[in-house]
Amino acid sequence: MKLLFRESHEWAAIDGKIAKVGISDHAQKELGDLVFINLPEVGMTVSAGDVLCDVESVKAVSDLYAPVSGKVVKVNDELEGAPELINQDAMGSWICEIEVTDVPNDLMDEAAYNKFIKE
Repeated sequence: MKLLFRESHEWAAIDGKIAKVGISDHAQKELGDLVFINLPEVGMTVSAGDVLCDVESVKAVSDLYAPVSGKVVKVNDELEGAPELINQDAMGSWICEIEVTDVPNDLMDEAAYNKFIKE
């Protein structure tokens, strides 16, 4: 499994042709308490950088972007009724799974991402 991050704070845990996608712990702290998530549609095709879905926190509504290109094959329905699970465990609470067709070259590994958020 390979864990990669976008500069916009989404992560992709890539295992073979499937990537679990979520937001980083840094992002959930910046957003504050999540109160709603508008999950992506199963079957939708996304290119890396496209808006994947949005989340609503006590502070604002924020778009989340696809870290990889491909087709959404599964969503984490548990988050519909409990978006706060992302606040409790951002790296363990995936939003969707994407069948990967392309991984952009500008994604960062965990060490590079941790350095990026400290700058």
